[in-house]
Amino acid sequence: MTAPPSPPPEQDDDYGMSLPALVVLRISIVFIELFTRLGDVLVLLRHPRLLPPYLGLWLREVRVSPYRLKRSFETTRVLQASGQVFKELMYGEMPVHTGVWLFWKAGLGRGSRLVDLGAGRGRTLLAARWLGAEARGVELMQHHVDLARKPVEKAGAQLVLGDATQADLQDATHVFTNWTALTPQTRARLVERFRTCRPGTRILTVTRPVEAPGFTVISKHRLLFTWGPEHVWIQELSDNVIGDATN
Repeated sequence: MTAPPSPPPEQDDDYGMSLPALVVLRISIVFIELFTRLGDVLVLLRHPRLLPPYLGLWLREVRVSPYRLKRSFETTRVLQASGQVFKELMYGEMPVHTGVWLFWKAGLGRGSRLVDLGAGRGRTLLAARWLGAEARGVELMQHHVDLARKPVEKAGAQLVLGDATQADLQDATHVFTNWTALTPQTRARLVERFRTCRPGTRILTVTRPVEAPGFTVISKHRLLFTWGPEHVWIQELSDNVIGDATN
């Protein structure tokens, strides 16, 4: 019988952070969580049909925290298959109220289609639905999809299991990805996937822009996420020129 694959060598379950840094991070997250949840609920009161799916996602997060991901054989297998490392699974989300403003700024609305690459438990998809757009999330981890799929579907969106670097983006008008914790190698593969979009597709990335030929910066913003303020770029794919995709 073959032995199970060994875990990626470089990361521990605490994502390599020191104990003081973890304490500060978790305290900060508590305060940000309270603020963002209040903001989300206030925004969703404008579209009450989205409140039950949102509360369903919240309940599942309380029961099974996405911030306590542990190594397992399945996690190791998925990471090896996707060519990623454990640190890239560091979890964070965009609040609904942040997403509504950002997506409105990016021109998302009725008739638009958003694809969220690395969608986690789908909170971002609710922001797209708030604006009347179609929304699909692609998530690498099976347990996130299993926990969140039903509430997301009740909101009229989709959350599917898959590798973001292999996702079908042909029908997307907007693509969002939070690649804050991703390695340069994974980001480069995502950029090549962005190139399969139709010209004119808006690409929204967190922390850093796409630094490759064919991606025009429309605007840059500093917005609130579950871990604190962060920069977001809105760019447009002007053509499908193949160039250097290194970030």
